[in-house]
Amino acid sequence: MKSNRNSAAAKEAELRSKLGKCESVLIAFSGGVDSSYLAFVATDVLGASAVCVTGLSPSVAGEHRDRASKVARDQKFNHRLVDTFELDDPDYVRNDTRRCFYCKNELYGRLRSIADGEGISEVIDGTNADDLSDHRPGREAADKFGVSSPLAEIGFTKSEIREMSRRHGLETWDIPASPCLASRIRYGEPVTIEGLGRVERSESFVRSLGFREFRVRSLGDRARLEFASDEVARAFEEKTRLRLVKRLTEYGFVSVTIDPEPFRSGSMNRHLNGALDGIIRDDPGSGSGRRP
Repeated sequence: MKSNRNSAAAKEAELRSKLGKCESVLIAFSGGVDSSYLAFVATDVLGASAVCVTGLSPSVAGEHRDRASKVARDQKFNHRLVDTFELDDPDYVRNDTRRCFYCKNELYGRLRSIADGEGISEVIDGTNADDLSDHRPGREAADKFGVSSPLAEIGFTKSEIREMSRRHGLETWDIPASPCLASRIRYGEPVTIEGLGRVERSESFVRSLGFREFRVRSLGDRARLEFASDEVARAFEEKTRLRLVKRLTEYGFVSVTIDPEPFRSGSMNRHLNGALDGIIRDDPGSGSGRRP
């Protein structure tokens, strides 16, 4: 049996071959693990004909925008920024279970327009094989605008992408996954500039305390904090707990709950089968018995 290392290397060889058949590509580049690896390989194969574009939106944390720019500078990507305006779309603001579609519809529409205007035939993103198992309405928008996902098509898993990124010396190889800020807001709660800002400030503060993998979930005027399994105990330490409560209430949350269960990606999607009119109601049982 081939090792995971060999399997990942073989997949990269296939990725290079696939990209080498393109005259040019436009990459949806967020600066995260997946898109950074894809941009690295594409740039290695195609040079400046690999165009990396980062969408600028209030739903993307400032530090993530800064990281995307830094990675692009360090790796000498052909990088540019484009404003997106999903908050002008009432369907996006409504924040039902198809929010991701409306967000990607805005982003991919703008990327396709750039590509068509500059004669770039391929628009690609960093979706990986693991992503296909979660609720991803954004894939509909990808299909609509002809955005392909070579990493997923080849079967790259997240762990393989991290491994190959590490081997290439990419600084993004071990950063935690961090979807857009709107993913922290409970379905059915309108997405607003104020709400996004509150989540961004809250997560920035939590990060300043040394936590690496966590989420600040916005449940109306309440915050539910989820931490990785190796960080939950520290979050419940008296001094840390009180600092979290004090700062997040200063940011506008009426109450703050630390979930005793470890962080799990996609926890907002756990009850999709119980959705009513496309809106997910709050799960009152999750962490409700442990208020700091």
